[in-house]
Order: sequence, then C-alpha cells, then structure tokens
Amino acid sequence: MKTLFLSSKSHDVEYFTKQNIQYDFNLDFQEARLSAETVALCEGYDAICVFVNDCVDSQVISRLSDLGVKHIALRCAGFNNVDLQQAKQLGIKVSRVPAYSPEAVAEHTIALMMTLNRKLHKAYNRVRENNFSLDGLIGFNFYAKTVGIVGFGKIGKCVINILLGLGCKVIVYDPICQDKENLDVEFVEFPQLLAQADIISLHCPLTEQSQHMINDETISKMKCGVMLINTSRGGLIDSKAVIRGLKERKIGLLGLDVYEMESELFFEDKSWEIMQDDIFDRLVGFPNVLVTGHQGFFTHEALQQIASTTLNNLALAEQSKTDPNTFLV
Repeated sequence: MKTLFLSSKSHDVEYFTKQNIQYDFNLDFQEARLSAETVALCEGYDAICVFVNDCVDSQVISRLSDLGVKHIALRCAGFNNVDLQQAKQLGIKVSRVPAYSPEAVAEHTIALMMTLNRKLHKAYNRVRENNFSLDGLIGFNFYAKTVGIVGFGKIGKCVINILLGLGCKVIVYDPICQDKENLDVEFVEFPQLLAQADIISLHCPLTEQSQHMINDETISKMKCGVMLINTSRGGLIDSKAVIRGLKERKIGLLGLDVYEMESELFFEDKSWEIMQDDIFDRLVGFPNVLVTGHQGFFTHEALQQIASTTLNNLALAEQSKTDPNTFLV
C-alpha cells in the first residue's frame, strides 16, 4: 500500500513511522495541503492520508480517481471537508479516526476554561515583568455554576465528568443522543441551554444544521457575560457575530481552539508575516479572548491512537475490507 500523507508535520512522520513497523507500508510525507492545485502530487499512490484542513471536495476527488487513488484515510474524526457522495460514486473508500483519546480534547477544553477564568496567561506575563499586581485578575468559582454542553459524544462526556468533579451543574443539548449513562446531567432544548448556562462549551460535528449555530440570534439569548468555548469545529461559530457579542459585553470570555477560516492560518508559523485575516486579528485583539491553534488533540496518547487506527484502516482497505466504526464510504 503506497500512501502519501498531505499536510504532514514532524510529529506525523515520527508517530506514523514508529507505528508502521508492524505494517511495512510505503509511506511518503508531504507538507503541502491537499487542494485542486496540489492534487497532482498524489499520482502513483494507492491511498492518501489527509487532515482537517485539506480540501477534499468533488473536484479534488474526481482528480484523485483519475490518478488511481482508491482510499482516502482521514487522520482525524471530522469529515466535513470531504465530499462523501462523490467518493462513493467514484468507488473511493474513505476512513477516519472516530475516537482518539477524547480525554485529550476534553482536558484542553477545561484548560481553556480555567485559564480564561483565572487569567493565567496574563498573570504569567505580568510576573515575568516583576509585576505582581492582582488588578484585573479576579475570576469566579466553578463550583455550583451551570455549564451547558452542546453534544453528548465521547468528548462531551469526558468534559462533563471533569465538570461534575468540580461541582458544576451540567445541562446538555443533543438532538440525537439523550441517554444519561448514569451521569448527573439534565437534557434541555437549545434555547433553554443558552438562557441558563454560565459557561457554554461546543462538542458537536460541523454539519449543514450546525453551521453557525452560534450567531447573532443565539448569542442574544445567552446570559450577559457568558463564557463560550469551542474546541470542535470553527464553522460552528459565526465569527463576526461573536465579535459583536464581545463588543456588546454579552460574551464575557471566549476560548477557541478552532476558527472557521483556520485552514489559511493554523499549523503554520506565520510570525514573520503580516496578518491578512482582519476578523481573526480583531478576535485575538480582545483582552478576554484566548485562542490556541487547534492543539486540543495534541497529546502523546492521542497521536499514538491516530497512527494506529489510520494504519489499520489502510490495512483493511488493502484487503478489500472495511470497519463500520471507521469507514464512512
């Protein structure tokens, strides 16, 4: 199985090379992001492995089919960047990694909450400058606060377990799954969650229905000063609406590990460039906003699981087999 990895970084090379010892696949790594302009790089490969910001639309998939690619392996859970219908029509298999240490993303979510609340990032910089003033660093107790979790999947449940340990009241909105699984939570409708939650955390996939679920209308229904966290997909939030919510002080604290236009920014060193994204520039300019560059998944355990599951998917495809838990097409 000759496979090309797109959007690959040093950690991809390290973890996949180690895991590949037991498979002995022919793996090549390319830093370029997959797009209509770079798809020619895939010529001569049986499979390609892509990440969250690679473009795998109908045009790219048609070209992949012409080049002889038979399998698109996603090394992530989300697949909103892939035209599954086109892949199915052209007989190309598509697999993903549906779960890779959900604790990793959950713990990063809590880290964003805690850092924003207690202003740890600001305190760190102050102390380095010998400024030990506490002015502006006041936070609040998580104990007895109401936290609204949108999405009751594996990551959402991990976040809930941590929050319950902190003594929070947890309310959940999920239109599909409402089995409490012995967790002390209350299922509510989305408008009720918006109105009651002191903290709102998003843990759902990006679909046509969930696109911009956080918008001017839904923000208007939130508590004044609400903390909003998104470690799922950037497209869940209308960035312009959130900026308006921040300016009106409706949103008191905002923590993001994802951004709807992140494909042009994240995973690259842009420190020597002039920022061209005015919306992102405006977001990070707020003193009550904390953004990390899609690193929620970035733990040793998660990277091991991603490599293991992805290579197993490649092995199954090579044997003309599939796994209903990991194969989308």
